[in-house]
Amino acid sequence: MIKRIFILSSIIFCFFGCGTQKPINFAEITSPDGSLVLKINNERSQLFYTLFKNGNQIIDSSKMGLISDAFAIDEGLSIIKKKERRKHHTWKQVWGEQKTLIDHHTELELLIASEFNDFQTLLRFRLFDDGLGFRYEIPELKDNSQYRIMDELTEFNLSEDSPSWWIPAYAYRRYEFLYAKSLISEISRDTYSTLVENLNPPRIGPEAVQTPFTTQRSDGIAISIHEANLTNYSSMTLKADGTKNLECDLVPWSDGTKVYVDGELKTPWRTIIVGDNPAKLVESTLTLNLNEPNALKDTDWIKPGKYIGLWWEMIGTNESSWGSGPHHGAKTDRVKKYIDFGSKYEFDGLLVEGWNTGWDENWCCTGDGETFGFYNPHPEYDSEEVHDYAKEKGIRIVGHHETGTQIANYESQLDSAFAYCQRNGIRVVKTGYVNDGSQNIKRIDENGILQREWHHGQFMVEHFRKVLETAAKYEVSLVVHEPIKDTGLRRTFPNMMSREGAKGQEFNGFMSSKDNNKPNHTTIIPFTRLLSSPMDYTPGIFNLVDYRYNSPEDRKINPNHRIPSTISKELALYVVIYAPVQMAADLPINYEGNPAFQFILDVPTDWEETKVLNGEIGEFITIARKDINSDSWYIGSITNEDGRSIEIEMNFLNDNATYKATIYKDPTNGGWINNPEQVDIINKTFTKGDTYTIDLEPGGGQAIQLVRVKS
Repeated sequence: MIKRIFILSSIIFCFFGCGTQKPINFAEITSPDGSLVLKINNERSQLFYTLFKNGNQIIDSSKMGLISDAFAIDEGLSIIKKKERRKHHTWKQVWGEQKTLIDHHTELELLIASEFNDFQTLLRFRLFDDGLGFRYEIPELKDNSQYRIMDELTEFNLSEDSPSWWIPAYAYRRYEFLYAKSLISEISRDTYSTLVENLNPPRIGPEAVQTPFTTQRSDGIAISIHEANLTNYSSMTLKADGTKNLECDLVPWSDGTKVYVDGELKTPWRTIIVGDNPAKLVESTLTLNLNEPNALKDTDWIKPGKYIGLWWEMIGTNESSWGSGPHHGAKTDRVKKYIDFGSKYEFDGLLVEGWNTGWDENWCCTGDGETFGFYNPHPEYDSEEVHDYAKEKGIRIVGHHETGTQIANYESQLDSAFAYCQRNGIRVVKTGYVNDGSQNIKRIDENGILQREWHHGQFMVEHFRKVLETAAKYEVSLVVHEPIKDTGLRRTFPNMMSREGAKGQEFNGFMSSKDNNKPNHTTIIPFTRLLSSPMDYTPGIFNLVDYRYNSPEDRKINPNHRIPSTISKELALYVVIYAPVQMAADLPINYEGNPAFQFILDVPTDWEETKVLNGEIGEFITIARKDINSDSWYIGSITNEDGRSIEIEMNFLNDNATYKATIYKDPTNGGWINNPEQVDIINKTFTKGDTYTIDLEPGGGQAIQLVRVKS
């Protein structure tokens, strides 16, 4: 039995009162604005929910339930009590896309009894204007506090077989895939192999997709299914069966158990975000509102900001290496040159990869490599000299913990590793879990036998929580690569600042043009992956063509590599893809003397307000965000392979104020193939209500800074 690391608060049933109650077969609630209606039915002693948007049924009757080795919440069920309440309050984020959030929802509590169980279960539903969340709450069992969840029966029976955007579950690269677009009924690994890339064997696990999973109906309504507050549970995937219906599928342990439970249980919230159009999905705050409030007493040490990195020259340009030898990048003198550049332009941090021991063995990418030392600097990296120099220059080192998924090794060093960070003024650490196997995370069980676990099962969910809480103890924030997906936990632990969890910029570095990201990829992830949390996409590459050597030893440019973007689009990504700690990912030499670099220096990473001005999944998106520390606004607009013109209205600007706009755009007849590295910079003035036409070249973008100059 796995040791629990998080104790759930007690479930209180006293408000239901006592005595025999007449069974209830139906319950209904409406969202605060009346646009969503949830109906619960007890049919044939089984529970089903149905969801309506603007009078349209968008989720057909869908079953609910849990199966364990101690009980079943499936058949023989009755609703013995229901209670409805409304809640409306505001709360402030430590950092985020907007400072103040509104939690306004209708809550329905159902007390469920089963003729086969001697306890009662609570089902809790919260209906917001932007969607639905619901979960199961199981009290501690009288005779056995430890049991196993073997299946969760939750269904998502969509009313229409609509186009959907998805990535496969139970696959070797975790979440790091391009998105397929197909009808819901067409979801399968064969479909993915045909549309996107061949999924290499072994194909184990069911036909399933990761969440967030997004679909758009013919009436324009957009729906995204995900989960919130994933704690002490297994990650939910969605099993497909060749119809428009999806079913919860929990990633199992190596023995087939889905979840080990010790004591009472609150499952994660199952969430359905609903918008009149895709842009409304991006503005949703439902996931954050379903998480617990900030658990950290002091958050003054948590600082958004921008950093540079000794990283792209390894993964992108291929001129340095992580390991020892003549091309080792993390040498003291080389790191100090990066510090000089970062200090000159007032960056907050410098990421240094390859600083520690463990890189010289075959650590990548099977999960069977040698162990890393997380407080043992490489002999060529003088940590005291580097940290003293960084402190003198007013810049912090961003730590790096690549684990190679050697979980036992990392957990054995956690306290020492983060204590090292605290001693050396490291306030942010990038972690990594590179392992391209499927069910390939090593765990030694209680009998000393090696087991292989999935990256997204309960074992890893609890590992990531342990790392997060340990980091908080030493006042360190995290940027997690190869993570477990976020489910809004950053509200409770705001030191969880950003994650990778998608096919990021790095694939544009080390993969050839045939296999790297495509121009439409960044127009899909705002409506899918980014609905769950900020992302460390690492934007800001300026050298887009002829940038990669064949190898550190062979300094000839490899012509098969080209980044499917433009400099203007790279700038726009700082607004479109939110992260509280953003990286200027290119080499310093490619920024020096380039006027477009000014936008990276100016753009904030903490916002007071966010407006999604337009967007269609896989086509284009335009987002405006207001700086939390000034009256300035920033706009990012990007497109897929197609050029287009988009008209926006400046209705978000302050009344009776004039703004000077600095516009960074692709040249006419430019784009990701034609002239991607030229940027035209123009100046205009705007007032509230003005219109502006954004001309986007193929695969390109525009970035706009709006500075208030007069009232």
